[in-house]
Amino acid sequence: MASLLYRLGRFSFRRRKRVVAVWLLLLVVLGGAAATLMGPTSDKFTMPGTESQRALDSLQEQFPQASGTTGTIVIAAPEGAKLDKAAVAPVVQDAAAVDGVVGAVDPFQAGAVSEDGRYALVQVQFEAVADEVTDAQRAAYEKVGADADADGLRVEHGGEVLNAEVEVGSTEAIGVLIAAGVLVVTFGSLVAAGMTLLNALVAVAAGMAGLFAVSSVVELTSTAPILALMLGLAVGIDYSLFITSRHRQYLTEGVDAEEAAGRAVGTAGSAVVFAGATVVIALAGLTVVNIPFLSVMGLAAAGTVAVAVLVALTLLPALLGFAGDRVLPRKQRDGHASADDGHASPATSVDLGKPREGFGFRWGRTVTRFRVPVLLVGILGLGVLALPTADMRLALPDAGTAAAGSATREAYDLTSEGFGPGFNGRLIAVVSGDDAASTAVAAKEATERIRGTKDVLAVAPPLLNKQGTTALLTVIPKAGPTDEATEAVVHAVRDRVADIGDFAGAEGADVALSGTTAVGIDVSEKVSDAMLVYLLLVVGLSILLLMLVFRSFLVPLKAALGFLLTIGATFGITVAIFQQGHLAGLLGVDSPGPLVSFLPILLIGILFGLAMDYEVFLVSRMREDFVHGAGAQEATVSGMGHNARVVTAAALIMTAVFGGFIFMPDPIIKSIGFALAVGVLVDAFVVRMALVPAVMSLLGRAAWWLPRAVDRALPNLDIEGESLQRKLVPEHRERAGEKSEETDTVRV
Repeated sequence: MASLLYRLGRFSFRRRKRVVAVWLLLLVVLGGAAATLMGPTSDKFTMPGTESQRALDSLQEQFPQASGTTGTIVIAAPEGAKLDKAAVAPVVQDAAAVDGVVGAVDPFQAGAVSEDGRYALVQVQFEAVADEVTDAQRAAYEKVGADADADGLRVEHGGEVLNAEVEVGSTEAIGVLIAAGVLVVTFGSLVAAGMTLLNALVAVAAGMAGLFAVSSVVELTSTAPILALMLGLAVGIDYSLFITSRHRQYLTEGVDAEEAAGRAVGTAGSAVVFAGATVVIALAGLTVVNIPFLSVMGLAAAGTVAVAVLVALTLLPALLGFAGDRVLPRKQRDGHASADDGHASPATSVDLGKPREGFGFRWGRTVTRFRVPVLLVGILGLGVLALPTADMRLALPDAGTAAAGSATREAYDLTSEGFGPGFNGRLIAVVSGDDAASTAVAAKEATERIRGTKDVLAVAPPLLNKQGTTALLTVIPKAGPTDEATEAVVHAVRDRVADIGDFAGAEGADVALSGTTAVGIDVSEKVSDAMLVYLLLVVGLSILLLMLVFRSFLVPLKAALGFLLTIGATFGITVAIFQQGHLAGLLGVDSPGPLVSFLPILLIGILFGLAMDYEVFLVSRMREDFVHGAGAQEATVSGMGHNARVVTAAALIMTAVFGGFIFMPDPIIKSIGFALAVGVLVDAFVVRMALVPAVMSLLGRAAWWLPRAVDRALPNLDIEGESLQRKLVPEHRERAGEKSEETDTVRV
């Protein structure tokens, strides 16, 4: 592996103009494809095999008029006053006249008026699903009731129709700016920092363009491009950072620029390949959950990460060729020039090759010296942070978690104020029968059973399709959509109507419960059922991959156990803020509540891949030094000394990129960005920078133990560049001899 990447790095350096031209051409082609083939993103949450999806499919097939998106207009009279039909009628008429609306229900006819007569709900049914409603139709819907609002009534617009597509705003640029600052401080060179950032931006542009190019044939969720952008930018910067840092190290040791690029790609590039592979495995593994939108999110992000790896291995060495020695700080360029032209004194060459004792070496020695206290404090501290995880609740976000002041949030709050929280969490029971007679009997029986269920506030009269074979029942729970009591209602209703097809006169009929709350419960349960399989697949494959990389049994096991500490602490902190509300105001979380249903499995997938990134970068250098003759303790300190600064910079950059998404108003993206930022901080600075060297110090040579039978069975990937080192040493000596002969001739 190292030898192959070494040749690739030298080729890209030597043919840099062609490599850059190829990538520019590829960007143009992908950009053109994205512009012409890009399809709309979707907010659909399809879940094959669940009851809620069965209900939605039945509506789409048998009752298409009721399968489109819905809107809810809330009307409120001034305090102390009551609404009358004359004031509400124009609002209903205006709503029904909106293009794409198939009907608007008069609240006085539907009984959707509060007991005090001050509040009313106008239900608006659109023909199309939310993704197909045009901006003009949404704008017309939001203007409904403008005259009534001017007359002193309060009119707020909500419902699924206003679920806006998530867009990337200017706040994400904050993370990029912070990343640029960290790169400048780390490298001490604007050229090196700018080149590294440019390389990552090219990777993101290519990955995102390719993603949008296939969106015409693959349905993308609105969060999939955001996640791909988030991860692609973070790993793109990190991978370029690691290779550039190794290239600079070789330059300061007197290696010429082309050779330095080849060696950097051969060694650090090998770590990049396997670090990227762990991320791709973790993200692609999300497909085992069999939730389409989650699979698309994982595959989209995995594709962007794969592009980032490819760009780092090919475009980066080409850019290093253009940059020359300007990737070094100005004070180091003179020393490099003298070493590079062959006229440096032996003393100068030795000084340049000797690693400077920086903070990383001092930190490595401190951790290995006090390894037992470090392990105890680290493990106990992360255990305390993980305690809130036991209280974690999951659900799909509702309008109650929307940004304060937004239209959907105002409508949500006004509905709760006038009717109670349950009206924001309405459930839909779809009754299907073989004929109109059996459907009518089943609908009547289902209505009675549901009304008798604990914590059900009301059940609306059945709404039948033209054939009378499908009935729609609207169920109003007492509690809000994400309340635990509503979850209990969903299970109770499903249990009570499960055998409705056995009721006399309703033979063969079926009742399926759906609605946003029911969908959220089904997502949570399906994710929970797939969690064990997912963990076994992802962790198992990654441990096998790490065994190939490190030729060790204990190092991959240690890496996996360390990740469990990371994920526990990350969940605990996220629950404490987003669910329990501690310090929530600092992050703009107005209404703490359950975490989004798919956050745990998504977080596990992403953080596991990123955690293995730092594991590979740190431990691969330890392995490299150990293979090349260093003792186990010396290799541990050396690995920390050479990589601590770079890993610190990489973690800060990744935290900054993820942290930029915390400022987005969308609660899903906000929680994902926060959890990823916290997870990276915990894993990089506590687990990898403290616990890993402490454990490696305790294990000593045993860390690199692998049964001989397993060692013989596993292919040798040579990530540490041992074969490359054997190849380069004779070549280096030969070149050194040639230079010596030339010098002797001159002297003679």
